[in-house]
Amino acid sequence: MLNPQSMSPTDAKYTGRFAPSPSGQLHFGSLVTALASYLDAKHHCGEWLVRMEDIDEPRCIAGTDREILMSLEAHGLKWDGTVMYQSQQHERYQQVLNSLLDDQRAYYCSCTRKMITAMGGIYNGQCRDKNLVPAEHELAVRLKLDGQLLPSTDVIMEDIALSPRPSEDVVIKRRDQLFSYNLVVILDDAYQGVTHIIRGCDLIEVTPLHLSMYEALGFTAPQYGHVPVAAVAPGRKLSKQNHASPINNARALENIVAALQFLGFCDVKTRDFDSVDALLSYAISIWDRKKVVKTPEIIVPQHESTYYSHP
Repeated sequence: MLNPQSMSPTDAKYTGRFAPSPSGQLHFGSLVTALASYLDAKHHCGEWLVRMEDIDEPRCIAGTDREILMSLEAHGLKWDGTVMYQSQQHERYQQVLNSLLDDQRAYYCSCTRKMITAMGGIYNGQCRDKNLVPAEHELAVRLKLDGQLLPSTDVIMEDIALSPRPSEDVVIKRRDQLFSYNLVVILDDAYQGVTHIIRGCDLIEVTPLHLSMYEALGFTAPQYGHVPVAAVAPGRKLSKQNHASPINNARALENIVAALQFLGFCDVKTRDFDSVDALLSYAISIWDRKKVVKTPEIIVPQHESTYYSHP
């Protein structure tokens, strides 16, 4: 059994985090998530960390991490400690993976996506007892999960209930030898002592899987809260794939007001504040999870200028 305490160098009562992927610049949707996680942390007198989720290095764009950090700073979202980069944590990830393999809590798998599709779209565990070893062909590594995925309690979207469903052994290292997001996000949150995760509703469906993985790895799971996703159409969140405009750092005050209004704090007006710091200080004092709009997504105009609230 892995020891959570041995992996966590922090001991904060509340530790939150924002973990962007440097595959595109900060846009309005990602600003909403960053702001919500920041306000929740600071309202509860906690720490707020920033972690670059650059584990899928082929998708990352050089220099984007610096642009994201500049945008956060321009909007007054100051993080605690140093920024962690997943691309610098491979040795730690591999140590955990080796331990799981040695304990037979994980195993090598040769199944392709085509094969899993033929199984009905859910992996049936057919490589569990084959005792495969890497040879000429690259193999994935799967973590053993048994029973149903654990139900979750959402500290914001209280009315959203996910039905329990059977688990499947999850890939923790891909056939192309990249560590999976599902593994490293949990290892990093445990390592950094993250106690609360506020993120977009596009990730709410994966929460039961993450909770089951926490249990399988022997870690104490954080509390999860999800906020509405900014979308250009139903089921199409703002992203670089649909050409979401980068946030305009020169309009930080307006951007934060727009994000607050998006989240449900409609009484906040640009004209009432003369600085970003004054606005954030006020926002921290009035933050209330119960006031956040209880809907998974909100359609917003795609052109960035229309996000800005009126003074």
